[in-house]
Amino acid sequence: MKRIRVWLWMALLGALILSACTDPTLIPQIVATPVSAIPTAVPPTMTPSPTPEPQAALVNGQPILLADYEREVALYVESMAAAGQDASTAEGQDALEQGRTLVLEMMINQVLIEQAAQGAGVTVTDEDLDATIQSLREETGEEAFQQWLTDQGMSEEEFRVRLRRDMIATQMANRAVEAVPTHGEHIHARHILVNSEEEARQILAQLEAGGDFVSLARTYSQDTSTRDTGGDLGFFPQGILTAPEVEAAAFALQPGQFSAVIQSSMGYHIVQLVERVPDMEIDPEHLRLLREKASREWLEALRAAATIERFVPSTP
Repeated sequence: MKRIRVWLWMALLGALILSACTDPTLIPQIVATPVSAIPTAVPPTMTPSPTPEPQAALVNGQPILLADYEREVALYVESMAAAGQDASTAEGQDALEQGRTLVLEMMINQVLIEQAAQGAGVTVTDEDLDATIQSLREETGEEAFQQWLTDQGMSEEEFRVRLRRDMIATQMANRAVEAVPTHGEHIHARHILVNSEEEARQILAQLEAGGDFVSLARTYSQDTSTRDTGGDLGFFPQGILTAPEVEAAAFALQPGQFSAVIQSSMGYHIVQLVERVPDMEIDPEHLRLLREKASREWLEALRAAATIERFVPSTP
């Protein structure tokens, strides 16, 4: 049963990058509305309407009901317990607060994806849904499958709704990465990373005086993953390095050239271009990273264009 729960939770998160759900750069794009700011008074000229169901958020005017949100949080708490994490401890409470934010952001993303799918005409047929559910039944056994539904307090129809959403999300994620090429320009580069600009400039002076880049990298670089190989970063296409400043500088060089001192969040770099190949097949790991990046950027674009209001507390 645990296997079904994990599969269900990870279906959407596997389609889109989990970090996109909690990436701090996405949070400022949300219009955070405290509960106290939600209008409660009815103008005297209007006829009072029935009290709407409490909401956790509004996404382009589409509500995420508080009851649905709390249900997902309860599932998250169950997953914490299954992992051996005690929600009653201080550490557990911190994890729970982070989890509540994660759950809400995941639900917001799901609504955005559904809205985008509707606009693109992307659907999941009943036949495809039936086939997926049948596969699950065969994998787990009918009795275990029904027991899991009971444990979750979920009818089979509710499960079908949830599963359809996750399958649509997978289709949309696949669309988002279709444009990622499988071939492209690659460069082979090296770098030296140090903690201070002064030290970087001293190394640069040695390079300009004819010093050997590989030897200097082995002596001074603080990047333990590349230091022993003389700062070798190997071959890579654009969009791979975690320091975009270093990548941009490397792609601007010609073979044999080295850069000026470059500052990044990791420290101070000097990069040298070894070789440039105009067209090379992108290896599977780099392709995976590029597709994750494309998926994340697609989701970021959806969020940037959306009007999102949240009515529950969240962790920054």
